[in-house]
Amino acid sequence: DWLARRFESNRARLRQVAYRMLGSLSEADDAVQEAWVRLARAETDDVENLPGWLTTVVSRVCLDILRARAARREEPFEAYVPDPVLSRAAGAEAEDAAILAESVGLALLVVLETLPPAERIAFVLHDVFAVPFEEIAPIVERSPAAARQLASRARRRVQGAARAPDADPARRQAVVDAFLAASLAGNFEALLGLLDPDVVLRLDRGESSASRAVRGAAGVAEMGFKFSGPGWVASPVLVNGAPGLVITREQRPMSVVAFTVLGGKIAAIDILADPARLRTLDFTVLET
Repeated sequence: DWLARRFESNRARLRQVAYRMLGSLSEADDAVQEAWVRLARAETDDVENLPGWLTTVVSRVCLDILRARAARREEPFEAYVPDPVLSRAAGAEAEDAAILAESVGLALLVVLETLPPAERIAFVLHDVFAVPFEEIAPIVERSPAAARQLASRARRRVQGAARAPDADPARRQAVVDAFLAASLAGNFEALLGLLDPDVVLRLDRGESSASRAVRGAAGVAEMGFKFSGPGWVASPVLVNGAPGLVITREQRPMSVVAFTVLGGKIAAIDILADPARLRTLDFTVLET
């Protein structure tokens, strides 16, 4: 019972670690549960730093998951969208509020999906959770110097691909509200004016053949985004702490839309429309 209580006191933080490493809520929960199984079987009398021990175990489980995932994929899934975390604009629950920190925006998770497994683990542990390279090295099976190089390479790729979104929440929300209004009105020119010239839209339907990535303001604006019609509702929510929408039809979730706003323009739109993954998300934020 004492060990179980100690584990539960670390569960939320371990879930944060696993979610940032995997971009999947279900796999993050699986990794945390595996850590509990290993803890229950281990001899822990000599463990002086249980939180550090658990972080190491979860990281190794995540590394195995990432390696298996990379081995299964014959080619990159260009339109893949990580699992979103939804919350009300008024604020999130304590555990999800931690997950929704600035360092775990959906745009960053998209970039992390492109990193090799060891680079992703090293970057998340060091740059997000400030774990020393001496502790990261045995997890990624490298020397501390090599672990530092892994994190450095990942950092350069992240900085080159994921610019920090606008800091003012009200400004970001105003841009998304204007986008929704223009979409409902079918106003192509207004949509075009709200989009960054290099905007990218990722539509993840769960299969590469049904998904697509569209680049450029004109191509994205031409998609229409007409959410009106009998039974269709676009509900504002926070997606990983940023303005977004949940699109429902006859009260059934059809997609989650996340927006990245840079310089007052929409620079990325990530749409998760995979029915299987939508069924695993928590949509209680839509309840009044």
